[in-house]
Amino acid sequence: MDIDSRLALVMRPPTEEVVTEAEMRALLESEASPRHYIGLEISGFLHLGSLVSTGYKINDLIEAGVRCTVFLADWHTMINDKLGGDEANIREVAAYYRSAFAAVCPGADIRYGSDLYGDSPEYWRELVKFAGHMSLDRTRRALTIMGRSEADSRTDLAKLLYPAMQAVDIRFLGVDIAHAGMDQRKIHMLVRDTFPKMGWKVPVALHHRLLPGLSRPAGGERQGGGGGGGGAAGTKMSKSSPASGILVHDTADQIRSKIKRAWCEEGRAEANPLLEVCRQILFRSGPMRIERPDRFGGDVEFGSYEELEAAFAARRLHPSDLKGAVAGALVPVVEGIAAKAPMSERVRRIIEGEG
Repeated sequence: MDIDSRLALVMRPPTEEVVTEAEMRALLESEASPRHYIGLEISGFLHLGSLVSTGYKINDLIEAGVRCTVFLADWHTMINDKLGGDEANIREVAAYYRSAFAAVCPGADIRYGSDLYGDSPEYWRELVKFAGHMSLDRTRRALTIMGRSEADSRTDLAKLLYPAMQAVDIRFLGVDIAHAGMDQRKIHMLVRDTFPKMGWKVPVALHHRLLPGLSRPAGGERQGGGGGGGGAAGTKMSKSSPASGILVHDTADQIRSKIKRAWCEEGRAEANPLLEVCRQILFRSGPMRIERPDRFGGDVEFGSYEELEAAFAARRLHPSDLKGAVAGALVPVVEGIAAKAPMSERVRRIIEGEG
């Protein structure tokens, strides 16, 4: 595969930005199999954004010749008080995460943070050295990567270690490409600022667009720039709000019900969660067919996301027809993943907080 084709796969949606594209091209020209990583906390239910869209992006990179690692950050999960900070519960849910990512992106290497630290006794020495380059103010500003407020005076000391650990993880995994959602951008900019001071290899940063939740954006304001800009901060599909997202173990009836209630203002493409689902997930399978009665124009097929968005924005496609098509196409996607990576009742109870 030539460099332009590999780069096109890297830049394929949901990629939002690469810092920098010139560095990415140079990396692909010099390395046949560059090393990648994306880190994930182990907490709530996996959903279309955290597993499916993310997994599809990983598959793009694998197709481009990148050696991909999914890093299940069990220590970070404990530090951030997820799953009650209980190590046994975290291990159990982490095993489920591992099976789910193995089902969606079987070409990826899946590693636990605890294994990395156990195999790298020098990690802690280098962590202390790295932390010496971080001011307390910058550390607090970085707490937003873990869903915390920089202004929270009750933040415990362990949480202040989290940003530095995330950065040093990148170093010890030997990463050429550091990958995350746009909400993690701060840590990658910290890495790019600080690694040169340490004499460490500086990775290219790849940030993907966040899949929005199904509810109306806060205040109803237009979010994001350009068509379908639903990946804006504050609107992402969240495991902490199951009603606003499609979970990968939702039933067919639950999926249809959630899609039916989803916010989808007629003629408005910006911040439209269903259009973003089409862009990031459904068009991966090829053209999208929408069935509708003859009196409403009959069935129509869209060969690309751009065609679909243009038709919706021009009000040639009604929200109810879009909803029906999205629900119909999503059900087999979700059912296929659930069949390959079943979730035990024990894991379900842990995530729901029943222990």
